[in-house]
Amino acid sequence: MSLHYKLRGVINWMARDYRANPVRFVAEVFAWALSIGCALTMAITVPAPPLLTIYPLWMFGCLIWMWAAFTRGSTGLLANYSILFIIDCVGLVRLILA
Repeated sequence: MSLHYKLRGVINWMARDYRANPVRFVAEVFAWALSIGCALTMAITVPAPPLLTIYPLWMFGCLIWMWAAFTRGSTGLLANYSILFIIDCVGLVRLILA
């Protein structure tokens, strides 16, 4: 199977996903951009990343992905982002109280 054929499949899948629920599609792209931004910020600012900024942004992205997973009917992704959100809530609270 050629790379061109595989890329066309991915593009077609994205187009179908957008047509199925444009709001969810845009929200997921936004959450993806948030996660990339948080990861880049973390990597660039090590050893002292601005965790009080990064944590809430990442958690907001998790909430978006939780909603998207729920509307898509994806139990695995909903569970994954729910657990990540809970873990990060604990981390944020510990950071604030430290």
